[in-house]
Amino acid sequence: MDAYDCVTTLLDIRTFGSKPVNSEIKLKILEAGRLTGSGINTQHWHFILVEGKDSLKKLANDSTTGRWVENSDFAIILLTNPKYGFHLIDAGRATQDMQLAAWSFGVNSCVFTGFREVTLRKDFDIPIGLNPTIVIGFGYPKRVISGKTKNRRALGEVVSLGKYGIRFNEDAYGMAPTKNLI
Repeated sequence: MDAYDCVTTLLDIRTFGSKPVNSEIKLKILEAGRLTGSGINTQHWHFILVEGKDSLKKLANDSTTGRWVENSDFAIILLTNPKYGFHLIDAGRATQDMQLAAWSFGVNSCVFTGFREVTLRKDFDIPIGLNPTIVIGFGYPKRVISGKTKNRRALGEVVSLGKYGIRFNEDAYGMAPTKNLI
């Protein structure tokens, strides 16, 4: 699947099947995160790979918004260094790259940012100098996803031409007005 197809078809999934993700794909997902660009090339992040039912259950218990992660095949806790003002942007970039890499292999994912920081730090030995910024759960979907559509606003509603409020006209670019792409 090419990058554009990945972007247009990726859906956040919180229910996963029991098929395990092989270690080669996990490695490629981690590599996608590692190879992501970062502000002034600081590469200030650290990734904690969480595998196994007991560890995933512990991660779910540390969550306030991601209890579903317990049923994922694996998860990644993304840590960033808050001394860099761009650390949240870098976290988003690395997360998106890992999700797109996973999806290119048919592996779904979803993210959450709500967690009990004190217990998360304790349970996963997270040092004080790094922020637990985002958690990504990965796994194969429980059921086939084809036929789903993305509920997105039209391109002309979210793009201005030259200045805010000047409506972008897709027709001028030889495009039919956008609809849901999948």
